[in-house]
Amino acid sequence: MKNGVNRVLYLSASGLFVLAVGVLIPSTAAQNQEMQERVAEVKEAAAINRQALAQYTWVEQITISLKGEQKKQEQFQVRLGPDGKPQKTSLDPPPSGSSGHEGRLKKRIVEKKKEEYQEYADGIKALIQQYVPPQKDLIEQAREKGNIMLGPAAGTAGEYRLVLSNYIKQGDNMTLVVDKTQKDLASLSISTYLSKPSDVVNVTVQFSRIPGGPNHVSAETINGVSKQLTIAIQNTNYQHM
Repeated sequence: MKNGVNRVLYLSASGLFVLAVGVLIPSTAAQNQEMQERVAEVKEAAAINRQALAQYTWVEQITISLKGEQKKQEQFQVRLGPDGKPQKTSLDPPPSGSSGHEGRLKKRIVEKKKEEYQEYADGIKALIQQYVPPQKDLIEQAREKGNIMLGPAAGTAGEYRLVLSNYIKQGDNMTLVVDKTQKDLASLSISTYLSKPSDVVNVTVQFSRIPGGPNHVSAETINGVSKQLTIAIQNTNYQHM
């Protein structure tokens, strides 16, 4: 009798195990399917937008601040070149020349101060250009390596998040917030670093749609934490060429 009871318990446990597996497998498969669909949407949107933006020119304003004090502001006319990288033409007037010993001394002081942050700012801008806009090949690479998580956007209906880790550098993190209806990027945030993980760089990016045209980066804020350097970028006045 005891053996019969044990056999019934064994069969019951086995049945529960099979039932549990039967519930879990479809759920996991559904999640994987949704992940693939969402990643495909983002990749397609990124490729379409990059191609469409090649038909536009726009004005980019860059403001660099150090410890809260504005150090430099520049304006450029921008378009994408054949290689997909931005080509910029300065819209700023040439600097006025100074004469005399006092003028030359003042210029040297200004230039010295400029060198203190310009190299660092250039390094940050070059780094972030690898992230913004997201590249479809790198997104696919992250998916293949299992470095993407899918979830709802916190507190916002109609949007979802893709969180990518190790996107460019080991230990970095990029979160894409996507509009489900438009299948466009609404915003993204990045946590990365320059030469070492302690040299943290944080980025927030907002996207907008050109009326009747593609999605684009409208505002971008880059913070070099260690040197308290902030780069604020505004893109406006999009014109079809």
